[in-house]
Amino acid sequence: MGYDFHVAQDAFGLIEINTNAGGAMLNALVARAQRACCPEVAGILPPPALAENFETRIVAMFRQEWILAGRKQPLRSIAIVDAAPSNQYLYPEFLLFQRLFESHGIQTVIADPADLELRSGTLWHGDLAIDLVYNRLTDFLLESPADEHLREAHLNDAVVLTPHPQAHTLYADKRNLILLSSDEHLQQLGVAEATRTILLEGIPRTERVLPDQADQLWARRKQLFFKPAAGYGSRAAYRGDKVTRRVWEDILAGNYVAQAVVAPGQRVLEDNGVSQVLKFDLRNYAYDGQVQWVAARLYQGQTTNFRTAGGGFAPVYPGPASAVAIATI
Repeated sequence: MGYDFHVAQDAFGLIEINTNAGGAMLNALVARAQRACCPEVAGILPPPALAENFETRIVAMFRQEWILAGRKQPLRSIAIVDAAPSNQYLYPEFLLFQRLFESHGIQTVIADPADLELRSGTLWHGDLAIDLVYNRLTDFLLESPADEHLREAHLNDAVVLTPHPQAHTLYADKRNLILLSSDEHLQQLGVAEATRTILLEGIPRTERVLPDQADQLWARRKQLFFKPAAGYGSRAAYRGDKVTRRVWEDILAGNYVAQAVVAPGQRVLEDNGVSQVLKFDLRNYAYDGQVQWVAARLYQGQTTNFRTAGGGFAPVYPGPASAVAIATI
């Protein structure tokens, strides 16, 4: 799971929940590579063992999913699946996952869903029977014809698929933020008052974009951020004060949610006398209610991206009085 937060001096908010959050292995690699620039920094750098423990927990997480699916035999094979994986921006991370799994005795392939075949109740990649699929597809409900064999294997319990469509629907569909930021809905669900207080204070108010509310949403657009309910990677997401009338028509027709704006934090970088202002969010990688790792994403523009010079993933270190320090590399 990935929980993305905006954190600033006067603002805090959970802006998104993801079920196949990328970047975990890249951040472990960064943690190993980071070196102290001065004695003041040396005291807060994580020890190399921290990244190793993180990777060990990642392997344990996949084995736990295997067990929770009712499998009794050892986990022997994993397919890391995405569309045209070698063309994906995070393909290097797939290679890191493959190396990690194989170092723990689990045979691993990186595959396009078209490379998989369901035969006699088993999902195959060539001559390799696949036990578990690590799903990095953004076709979250497996609706594409290209995902037919994977969908059938999942529905027939021929493979353990993680994350699967139900997980996305329960957690990552952005319409869930409407429920989680509404006291009325939370009370109807029987959520305890203490939990409601945490959710309402920490999740920006979110609402559906409906055509019959177009005028009042347009009037409030500068205080809102618009996101497609099943979107990912900040695609087709818009800050309200940047929305044009043409884009607004697409939003009204596109199954969007509107989230109250929570300003991201900022970092000012100095390089040879030139200042660069970067926004950031914080991603919490978590499993089974436990935070495994925290990383920052630095960017410029409306949303997180990996195109900003000097941006991308950056380590997060604990500082005094529960503060955090965001390093740049």
